[in-house]
Amino acid sequence: MKKAIVTGYSSGIGKAICSILESNKYEVLKLKSRLEETDKLEKEVKKFLKENEIDLLVNCAGVGIFKPHEEISILKIQELINVNLTAPIVLSNLCLRSLKKTKGHIINVASVEATRHSRFSALYTATKSGLRDFGLALFEELRRSDVKVTTINPDLTKTNFFDEFNFEPSDKKEAHLLAEDIAKAVLKIVEFDGVVTDITIRPQRLEIKKK
Repeated sequence: MKKAIVTGYSSGIGKAICSILESNKYEVLKLKSRLEETDKLEKEVKKFLKENEIDLLVNCAGVGIFKPHEEISILKIQELINVNLTAPIVLSNLCLRSLKKTKGHIINVASVEATRHSRFSALYTATKSGLRDFGLALFEELRRSDVKVTTINPDLTKTNFFDEFNFEPSDKKEAHLLAEDIAKAVLKIVEFDGVVTDITIRPQRLEIKKK
């Protein structure tokens, strides 16, 4: 049985990814440490890797904020950078020796905002575009070791990600994605013989609704 580490497993896209992996003969390690606490995270991952080799790392955990940049607290700035960017970089660092042994795969779930520039999204875009560029550059580094690296850039997806915002995806079927759509893409990507380095998944229409 292959083994995977998935962050953000408790809800939304991460939960859907765990479900589809477990249905396809993966054992999923669900980290207990908070991603911001890198010392505890390092100890937990190293403890697991002493007894297991990892085949797949899915960096899916993410937080967002969309408001004028001067209105964002310093603590919130640090939280977004730590969760969206620092944690995936740290986890990739910790897992790479094992992934090289298994010729495994790193999948980073970024955002469509990593591919464009939107109003009130400067901080979120900075973290997600940083994650996307990290993945693309890391793939070039790892090609000879046969470790695959993929970045997925989902557009508006119906999850609890939008619970604290004043907007959310439209209810129209053609105007949003489901978490299961992204999970299905993950499964296809890991089963593909080649490498999908970067993929943006979007609904046909762009519609949001105000709360």
